[in-house]
Amino acid sequence: MSQTSSVLSTWAQNIAPSPTLAVDAKAKALKAAGKDVCGFGAGEPDFDTPEFIKTACAEALAAGQTKYAPTAGILPLRQALADAYNQRGFSVTSNQVVVSPGGKMSCYLAILATVSPGDEVIIPAPYWVSYPEMVKLAGGVPRFLLADDSTGFKLTPEQLRAAITPKTKLLVLNSPSNPTGALYSEAELRALVDVALQAGLLILSDEIYEHLVYDGQTSCSPALFSSEAAQRVITVSGFAKTYSMTGWRMGTLVAAKEIAAAVADLQSQTTSNVTTFAQFGALAVYQQPEKARAALAEMLVHFDRRRLKLLAGLQTIPGISCYRSQGAFYLFPNISSFGLSSADFCAKLLDEELVAAVPGSAFGAEGYIRLSYATADATIEKGTERLARFCAKLRG
Repeated sequence: MSQTSSVLSTWAQNIAPSPTLAVDAKAKALKAAGKDVCGFGAGEPDFDTPEFIKTACAEALAAGQTKYAPTAGILPLRQALADAYNQRGFSVTSNQVVVSPGGKMSCYLAILATVSPGDEVIIPAPYWVSYPEMVKLAGGVPRFLLADDSTGFKLTPEQLRAAITPKTKLLVLNSPSNPTGALYSEAELRALVDVALQAGLLILSDEIYEHLVYDGQTSCSPALFSSEAAQRVITVSGFAKTYSMTGWRMGTLVAAKEIAAAVADLQSQTTSNVTTFAQFGALAVYQQPEKARAALAEMLVHFDRRRLKLLAGLQTIPGISCYRSQGAFYLFPNISSFGLSSADFCAKLLDEELVAAVPGSAFGAEGYIRLSYATADATIEKGTERLARFCAKLRG
């Protein structure tokens, strides 16, 4: 046994670093060195946080809101979140709401609160890179079900039913999806939820991109489908993607009282509470709804234009095919025709053309790459030109 392995825990030895953050870090390092990098790796809006949210936070800071807050979040924010969910058809109280340091922590605590060692968790692939690692940190066993571009990256009820075993405890759903941008229709989600509930599963519904949808589509929450679903679905969302607040680290969770209480207890022993004055910034979203709607609408205009611009550029490149996503801010083109692994493809693309993309293998889907269009129009135009040149070289 090496000295390193003797001091590190099993968890630390087995955890994989985030490949999306690694790509972003390398791209930023190249930019810092003066390179003209076209970055498509970052999973965050390139806009600033809306001014009214920053102002509310600054006012709270100036007013002395700098002390510990309740673990689950300040009551006005939890009540505002409960009210917002109830307006959509939920029936929740503030004690079913937990505000955590980021949507990532909300997901992780939900898994820790429900998954015991040996429990299996079904994760549709392509998947967000952190889901499997979270399950492993809880002692659970991730089970992957691949849904490729032939099905619009969507899991079928038949796939789900065949994968359930006596050890299956939890199903993870993410719509709109990171990394594909795929959006399940209500009928498609209902069919999956019916299978899961018949098997007695819990469902983690990650809805962090719920407001970033296009083509006249809408997202929906599985917790609304029935009273049983309301008890067995854990709904996770947050402010990061909707209001460009990634650095604020503020995720939300809504669940049955027993699960929400367990999540709050876990949080009390790990991170305590979300930064107190930051919560007042988030509260402004509900206190000033007109400004919130206007800020979101403006970002959606830009995202939709960029989505279509990037998609159009990709569709002109021989050898690449790309599903038309309807949510989030990602496209997930198929690059399998070039005969390279997705990791090699992305490494060569960055080295030769200074275009940063994330390999599909990071998301459990070889033969694809993830491109984020949360970037400037000029970057999209230049980046697709470079990608086309790179693919032409590969094709000879």
